[in-house]
Order: sequence, then structure tokens, then C-alpha cells
Amino acid sequence: MRIHRRKLCLLACVLVLSCVPIFGQISMAFEYPGVEISPGETISIGLVVQNRGQTDETLDVSIAQKAPGWIAGIKSAGMTVTGAYLPAGGSKTLSFEAIPPMEEKPGTYLFHVKGQLQDGQLTLEKTLTVTVRERRGLALGTAAIGLTTSYPVLRGSSEIFYEFALELENKMEEDGIFDLAARGPEGWEMNFKPTYEPRYISNLQLKAKQSRKLTVEVKPPADARPGEYPVIVRISSGAAFAETTLTVVLTGTYDLSATTASGVLSLTALQGKPARISIFIKNTGTAVQSHIGLLSFKPENWSVDFVPDKVDGLEPGDTKQVEVIITPHDTALVGDYSVEIRANGDKVSKPVEFRVTVKASSLFGWIGIAIIVIVIAGLALLFRWLGRR
Repeated sequence: MRIHRRKLCLLACVLVLSCVPIFGQISMAFEYPGVEISPGETISIGLVVQNRGQTDETLDVSIAQKAPGWIAGIKSAGMTVTGAYLPAGGSKTLSFEAIPPMEEKPGTYLFHVKGQLQDGQLTLEKTLTVTVRERRGLALGTAAIGLTTSYPVLRGSSEIFYEFALELENKMEEDGIFDLAARGPEGWEMNFKPTYEPRYISNLQLKAKQSRKLTVEVKPPADARPGEYPVIVRISSGAAFAETTLTVVLTGTYDLSATTASGVLSLTALQGKPARISIFIKNTGTAVQSHIGLLSFKPENWSVDFVPDKVDGLEPGDTKQVEVIITPHDTALVGDYSVEIRANGDKVSKPVEFRVTVKASSLFGWIGIAIIVIVIAGLALLFRWLGRR
């Protein structure tokens, strides 16, 4: 009985020790698990993940819970990431970023980040506490400076500039110099300029009790994804200030490219025989192409088939290979023909024109040679018979 107890104790110790490397080798932590900010400030805090084990691991990361109305994400090198590869003994520092809502009130906000190994053996969860403090001088700011806009939300694609019209009013009893600042998503360009003037400015002088019209010019990067993007405008003079939030709603751009791997748009086909060529369709826009249909414009009695015959759900930057099978008619004359392939996506159509050179079947060539041989043989026999006479 004692021997069995010793074996059980030894087995339990082995199990406990074997679990230590699994649950102790991966760690995840915020560089600063508690921060205090002013209203309107964005958050960017390092999220450190580390592998102390002896084997490489991949840790999936996600935001399990965020404060209502906030926009939050985990990024690295400007990209949103959902996982991190951790070599044995290595570590990485990701960036947790959050943008507050327009009507942000003082208080405490919690964010929970979850990390999980791809094999499901380990799950980690860390909490970030954000305290938004009361803004000092808010009454002075809103009472001393007026800032209004008639169109706070503009919608369109990432290929254009957005111009927000603002009106700035100096409600103070003295003249003032007003500093102009705008904060938006990473990679966006934001500039102030007087209305109807091309120059960019960073401040301006305004007399007491007077107002001035301004334009905020916002340019998103060409690869910006569809979504809502806030731009916070802050104008201040001394202790007085005013803020407003402008919103750009990107609907995405729609574009496609279609070509062959080598760029060559010509092929050779035999009469009545299928010829194959592959084209690559790429989504070069920023919006998802939900459906891409394939059409052909060909000579009469020809056939053109596609494998696959359509492309669904093509994400921005993704490429799909489509095999095109072109079959000339049996009686097509030898020569060059034009066949146009058209990829019709969402709000965009991309044509590809092929030059198809039709050649006679080799069977007809052998038949022709046989006829020539027969004719020559017949003439030889004829001359021989006539020579005898």
C-alpha cells in the first residue's frame, strides 16, 4: 500500500513539474497597466509578449473587452495584428492603441487583452485601466473661443481630399493669436488654411469679438481601409481653447488588375482544339470585391470557358488565378484573331485583350504531304509509261 502511495505521489510531482514549462514560459503584460489622460487624448501603450521556453510559439492576441464607444486595436509597424510569432527565448513589444469617443466623460475605463497559444494550452488576459481626468479650464475655453462647423461628417473614397469648413470666433475682450492643431489616424495628412486661399497656416491673429472662416484639409493614405475615422481639431490661445471632432467615412476604392504571369497577351491555337492560358485577377482597391464575373467577346462559333467561372470575396491586395480555355471553330481560317476577356467587379470592369493565332491542324498537314507524294508518284509512273511507248 505504501509503495502505491509513493508511486502516486511521484506521478503527481511529475505532472506538476511538466506543467511548469507550459504555463510559465509565455508571458504578456502592459508596459503601463494604469494611465491617466485628459479628455480627447489618444492612448498608445506597449504590450510586451515574451517566450522563456525552449520551443518556438505563436500567440494569438485580441481585445476581449473595451470601453463603450472607444476605437481600440493592437498594432505593430502601423498594421493591426492578431498574433505574434515568439522564437524560443525571444520577446516582442506590440502597441495597444485606443481613440476615445466624441462625448468622452471623466471616469475610469477598462480594457482587457487576451492572449492564447494556437494549440489552446495557455490563455492569458491582462487589464489596462484608463482614468480620464476632469479638464481644467473647460468653461474658460468654451466661453472664450467659438468653434463651429456645418458639416462635421464627410463621406467618400481614399483617393480625394476632404475639406471641412470651420468658423472660429474670438469671444474675448482682447486680440489673440490662436494656435491650430489637428490629430487624426496615423499616416493621414491634416492642414489648416484660410478659406479660399491656397496657403497652409499653423496659427492666426484674430481681433476681439471677430470671427474668421477656416478650412481643415484632410487627406487619407491611398491604402486606407473603409470605415469611420475621427479627426480632432483643437484651437487654443493661452488658457482658452475649443475642440471639435470631425469624421471622415471612407467607403473604399474599387479597382482591379488582370493580366498574365509574364504579361504576354498572345497565344497559339489549332482549329477546333482548346488552348489554355492563365490570367491573374488582383484587387488593387481598398474595398472588398464581393463578386467578380467573367465575360468574353470572341469570334462567331468560338468557345471561351473559365475555371473557375467567377471570383467571390476578393480582399484588397489578394490575387486569384483563373484559367481561360479558348477553342477556335473547326473551320476557322488560319490567321490572327482578337478575343477580349472582361472581369466585372463591384463598380469596376477590367478588360484583357488576347491575340490568338490560329494554325491548321497537323493532320491536314500530313494529308497535304500525302497528296503531294501521291501526285509525284503518279506523274513518275505516267512519264515511265509514256517513255516505253
